[in-house]
Amino acid sequence: MTSQKTQSKILKIAVVGDVHDQWEVEDGIALKHLGVDLVLFVGDFGNESVEVVRAIASLDIPKAAVMGNHDAWYTATEWGRKKCPYDRSKEDWVQAQLDLLGASHVGYSKLDFPDWQLTVVGGRPFTWGGPDWRFADISRERYGVNDLEESADRIVAAVKSAAYKTIIFLGHNGPSGLGDRPEDPCGKDWHPIGGDFGDPDLAEAISQGLTRGKTIPLVAFGHMHHTLRHTKKVLRRPVFRSPEGTIYLNAARVPRIEENNGEKLRNFSIVNLEADMVTQASLIWVGNDYRVVSEEILYARSPSLL
Repeated sequence: MTSQKTQSKILKIAVVGDVHDQWEVEDGIALKHLGVDLVLFVGDFGNESVEVVRAIASLDIPKAAVMGNHDAWYTATEWGRKKCPYDRSKEDWVQAQLDLLGASHVGYSKLDFPDWQLTVVGGRPFTWGGPDWRFADISRERYGVNDLEESADRIVAAVKSAAYKTIIFLGHNGPSGLGDRPEDPCGKDWHPIGGDFGDPDLAEAISQGLTRGKTIPLVAFGHMHHTLRHTKKVLRRPVFRSPEGTIYLNAARVPRIEENNGEKLRNFSIVNLEADMVTQASLIWVGNDYRVVSEEILYARSPSLL
């Protein structure tokens, strides 16, 4: 049987940016109408929002997800635990989310997709972002990881266990190395502005993946919202193309659901993957009738590069 990949089928991927409790039944219907093959969730479903994750886990489209910092909002830090709305001695909403997602959660792990001969590798779950080791308690307690070096090792271990040469990396936050301006994909946009707020452990794992001969067409992430905190004149730059040809996509257009003249609009980032290359990445808004009402082309591969 000839595989979809050998037929050079265009794989249509939806990347869902930070949800922050904005997920409805209509979102799943919209993805069906869009005809996507694979859905990638970058996390921050809400503040330990179990019911949102339950709804997403029931989506019957191939998917992978990684947890964001908000997904351990009441568990990961002392200040969060003081504000916890439930009895942590009786309930564990973080674990409830992980149980619901099951194998779809790829944080410090991977998920192989034989139909497309690719593997999705997840970055550090619950990352806060930046060069400092944050959320130390949850990383140590849940994963036995104590610092950025050990964290990179865990991600690299997932790369080594990948069944396929082609790897898509999925992180909550993006890797370091994409620029230090506040408008860069992971640039620090709060005072003092500037500085690379990417994850060094994810960057190290990507680098080692390339060194090992892996093909990495896409790195998808969120966390750093497109709307900047220090100015409303520009938006964050959502795409970076590396010299190796990897497309780094920040999908965190927040809020992801907006109302316009009585119509509810919901956004998705759409990536076309063909022959291990991203040929196009766009940000679309879907209206009440599930049609695409607007599309912003974020990246289109030059014909000379095909």
